[in-house]
Amino acid sequence: MYVKRHYSLWMTIRWSRKSLYYGLLYASSVTLIYELTDLEFTLPWEPISVIGIAVAFYLGFKNNSSYDRMWEARKIWGAIVNDSRTFATAILTLMKTNPTEKVVKIQKELIRRHLAWLLALQNVLRKKRTWEHNEDPTKLGFAPSFCEDYKEGIDNEILQYISAEEYEFYKTKSNIPSQLLKKQAEAIQLLEAEGLISDFKHVWLHQIIGKLYDNQGMCERIKNFPLPRQYASTALWMNYVFCALIPFGLLNIFQTSSVLHIWLTIPFSGLIIWIFFLMDRIGDYSENPFEAAYNDVPISSITRAIEIDLREMIGDENIPEPYPVENGFLM
Repeated sequence: MYVKRHYSLWMTIRWSRKSLYYGLLYASSVTLIYELTDLEFTLPWEPISVIGIAVAFYLGFKNNSSYDRMWEARKIWGAIVNDSRTFATAILTLMKTNPTEKVVKIQKELIRRHLAWLLALQNVLRKKRTWEHNEDPTKLGFAPSFCEDYKEGIDNEILQYISAEEYEFYKTKSNIPSQLLKKQAEAIQLLEAEGLISDFKHVWLHQIIGKLYDNQGMCERIKNFPLPRQYASTALWMNYVFCALIPFGLLNIFQTSSVLHIWLTIPFSGLIIWIFFLMDRIGDYSENPFEAAYNDVPISSITRAIEIDLREMIGDENIPEPYPVENGFLM
């Protein structure tokens, strides 16, 4: 996610340069054919502008829907931050006995397993789906720290917090984060059975686990259910139709002017085509907020921030550093 105040104009153009180049090339071809032949194939601008208005409204609807998905994803991860801190604080403060060595061990085990859940959830959400973009997260040159961690995989990070035997058991299951939360619920049940927490605190801790399940389920809903393909596809093809007509309409305008020559069709067509495809691209890259791209919700940085908070609560050493902002991006 880009966190500086603005993308520079050059960054914006570089990100969407193909549509600009293809638009200029297409407009040049149409204008050159018009100039070199006697074919009168211009079109009045009025009907083309009506199509353009329809396309603009549709792109606005698509972009609003895409933004809603991204903003909901960010709110979910904000709730995960809050619920993680609440869970850790509850585990550390709600025991009925003084913090004996056994109690401290149980507290750390629960909090460490929660961190394993966070990492497992992050890993699940980063896995590619067929409707997402094909970019390789290991080749995001602007975020080398993230790329290095992504290449190493999640196993070593999770093994910091749970035993290899426990992790091997989870890997036989289809949904590792759900299994980790189930294990947390079983551990809390054991605390109540051993008299370490009261019935009320037992219920409250289970409610927090329920909230974590809710957060996970909402993330999975966004990840596993794309923006309906009919909306995304229709916007794209409508854009192509409109942009294909632009040079013909601008030729009609410029050929009747004694001041504006028909060759101005090329830069103006290229500019309009670029703007419309840029709007479409913004929505296209906003609809999948967990695909490890440069405009995603920065769940790796959020997870690292939670790791730091919770490990400081239990007095751990060798606490990792926050993910740095690299070239203006936070992953």
